[in-house]
Amino acid sequence: MPQSPARALEFILTLSCPDTKGIVHSVSGLLYQAGCNIIDSQQFGDVQGEGSTGLFFMRVHFEAPAHLADARTLAQLFGHVRTQFSMAVKFHAVSDRPKVLLMVSQHGHCLNDLLFRWKSGQLPVDIPAIVSNHTTFADLAASYGIAFHHLPLPTGSDAATKRAQEQQVERLIDEHDVDLVVLARYMQILSPEFCQHLAGRAINIHHSFLPSFKGAKPYYQAHARGVKLIGATAHYVTPDLDEGPIIEQDVARVEHSLSADDLTAVGRDVECVVLARAVRWHVERRVLLNGHRTVVFR
Repeated sequence: MPQSPARALEFILTLSCPDTKGIVHSVSGLLYQAGCNIIDSQQFGDVQGEGSTGLFFMRVHFEAPAHLADARTLAQLFGHVRTQFSMAVKFHAVSDRPKVLLMVSQHGHCLNDLLFRWKSGQLPVDIPAIVSNHTTFADLAASYGIAFHHLPLPTGSDAATKRAQEQQVERLIDEHDVDLVVLARYMQILSPEFCQHLAGRAINIHHSFLPSFKGAKPYYQAHARGVKLIGATAHYVTPDLDEGPIIEQDVARVEHSLSADDLTAVGRDVECVVLARAVRWHVERRVLLNGHRTVVFR
């Protein structure tokens, strides 16, 4: 879909740095002096309470004059301020559509939901490929005109076999210049090497409100315990299984008359919504890593 001329001049600035006085003034002042128009600005200082990192985070959506409408040019403009405040700064053109690779095994509800949102224009990304260790959703991928890559992992595959399969995925990521990998119920444990390769750019959906029931069939475990709330958690992928920085969570109320299959159906709906939010916020540059946590500017 073509961008309007106005959108082509819009950028997202994200930054983090040690919290101190004058950051907002310096950033907004520099943008003003450069002839930029701030459309939206949000900031957060993690300076209170035990476990705070002492970092300051900021997201600015702005329109730049035509002669500055380039992320590299804007980054150079911020050279002095970046050095002054020891900032980690990134500029992203709003007109750029992030490339997202989807991975799935044999539960397709999240995959189907993301594809619908993408096709209907609700998710402003490009999806160059879908990867699976099964062939279950090859026809679904074909119906959307997306390349489907079946990279099987036979039951009992050893670490070397799994790593070789991951390296095939890494080649696809590099080939398509992928910005984000989404594990849309991809039911394989990733190696530390693969997690490191994807650091900060891979999102997983966990079929539970973490921390909660782990292992196989969590909804059946929840049903056996008579829970009244079930949920889902979207988080960044790290070598620590299901313990990466959390981006989004949600819950749904359930009650005693529901069967384990009923709970599963409710839970899958929550998973779809939570994963879609996390992906959208990531591609809109609303999520900033803060140690083992995240700052999410909604």
